[in-house]
Amino acid sequence: MRIATIHIRKANDVLEAARSGFLSAWNTGEYTEEHFGFASPAALFRVLTPRRWDLIECLQKSGPLSGRALARALGRDIRRVHDDVKVVVQYGLVEKVDNGKLHVPFNEVHADFVMKSAA
Repeated sequence: MRIATIHIRKANDVLEAARSGFLSAWNTGEYTEEHFGFASPAALFRVLTPRRWDLIECLQKSGPLSGRALARALGRDIRRVHDDVKVVVQYGLVEKVDNGKLHVPFNEVHADFVMKSAA
């Protein structure tokens, strides 16, 4: 089962989490979930807009779809959906399968946001 976890963390924390996950996978030979790190909420929301989140959610529920079928399912213009698909594919949250259809390669997508007090 593939799991994606989206984090808002400082760059050093993201690197430490990636290092820890890599070492765990290396030592055990087992799959560790995939992490997507953002330095701030603003950085996250530039990539994962509400419409892009809807796109990911639609693909999770329906399974692989062509770009045109995805646009129809979302009730959106194909060109705008194509623009959003380019972004989420670039970040690795959506992939194209051999037949050209789009799909989310993760069984689960988690969001992990931690805010710490100064004290």
